Amino acid sequence: MLDKNGIAKRIAREVKDGYYVNLGIGIPTLVANYIPQGINVVLQSENGLLGMGPFPFEGEEDADLINAGKQTITTLPGSVFFDSALSFGMIRARKVNLTILGAMEVSENGDIANWKIPGKMVKGMGGAMDLVASAENIIVAMQHVNKAGESKLLPHCTLPLTGIKCVKKIVTELAVLDVLPQGGFKLLERAPGISVEQIKNATEGKLIIEGDIPEMVI
Repeated sequence: MLDKNGIAKRIAREVKDGYYVNLGIGIPTLVANYIPQGINVVLQSENGLLGMGPFPFEGEEDADLINAGKQTITTLPGSVFFDSALSFGMIRARKVNLTILGAMEVSENGDIANWKIPGKMVKGMGGAMDLVASAENIIVAMQHVNKAGESKLLPHCTLPLTGIKCVKKIVTELAVLDVLPQGGFKLLERAPGISVEQIKNATEGKLIIEGDIPEMVI
């Protein structure tokens, strides 16, 4: 079973040379620490930054440099700062190649719910709705089940939706899955030490298994 850093490290393998990538709040921010060497990637933060680097070492933080989740970050040579209007102009103009988001639920059709739990106070929807409506490719980093052990990969989302039919790939503590255009979660890889049966039991939505499922390489 993967921890949060393991999920981020596996997702980093999906990043391609030359990509502009937006990292959502939570697990996705950790991806910045695991970009493979030799890959030239520009990380975008929706609060107004191109060229985000890995998290700073303890004692080297600059409180003026933060990401959209208000975590301290580093910048790389050539980084650019700008206002939110320009940032969302980039997003809505589809200049971002890949968006990596967290989620509370994903449906077998690729719908995502990640901004609100009814009855709980939220600051707002943030930029997630713009991102899922505009990105060419969306990968979700999430836990496979909730604290009660209930699946978060569902036939239909029960929480308010952020976007519909937009998620392409999911990486959880248990597995890597594609969301197929015709619907269904196709199992691609299983986490170290995790069996296919465990993944079946943790997935409420339609799970498609073809052949032997390899153990993921981290």
